[in-house]
Amino acid sequence: MDSTPRPHTGRKRSEASRLAVQHAVLELLRSEGYAALTFDKVAALAKVGKQTIYRWWSSKGALVLDALADETSERITEPDTGTLEGDLSTFLRRSFEVLHGDRPTEPILKALVVETQVRPEFLEQFRHQFIERRRQALRAVLERAHSRGELPAWVDRELLIDQVFGALWYRLLFGHAPLDRHFADALAHHLANFKATPSEPSPRRKKDGGRKD
Repeated sequence: MDSTPRPHTGRKRSEASRLAVQHAVLELLRSEGYAALTFDKVAALAKVGKQTIYRWWSSKGALVLDALADETSERITEPDTGTLEGDLSTFLRRSFEVLHGDRPTEPILKALVVETQVRPEFLEQFRHQFIERRRQALRAVLERAHSRGELPAWVDRELLIDQVFGALWYRLLFGHAPLDRHFADALAHHLANFKATPSEPSPRRKKDGGRKD
């Protein structure tokens, strides 16, 4: 399938056709894999014209990204257990289950990551449609924790989000350790149980011998 981006014509997209295409994309990805996916196969399974797909999705990566981002948002909802640790644990457990359980998304995500490395314009799409949506879901969790008084104002929430997803992506891409319930609970406990007051900044050290300035 040609991965060259194509502009769409501006015609309003049918919601029924969009859902049919997304369903077909995900079914084909899980049965045949990313490399074997073509617009022809998607059109045949979705029972839509191939030009409909070309009109609304600029490339194979964009087509897959749209389907995966929507499905992920539906399957990983924002938890509200009443505690930060409970919310983080639930969020991570759900994320790991979606990656590895029924209808796994891990192979699809890895294929899209490869696309981001060879197509800079797709990297921006991936950040906007997938990464930012997942970060926003976690921001909502942290905002509720702040409202409950669990998360002090001085805590850098964006850094906390980086820690959550940094750990997830590191294990996902390199596979040195599992993404399982034990890890979800341990990471949630670690991140939720920080000091009640901001720590003192670490002293800067000289390059020559590690002495304090």
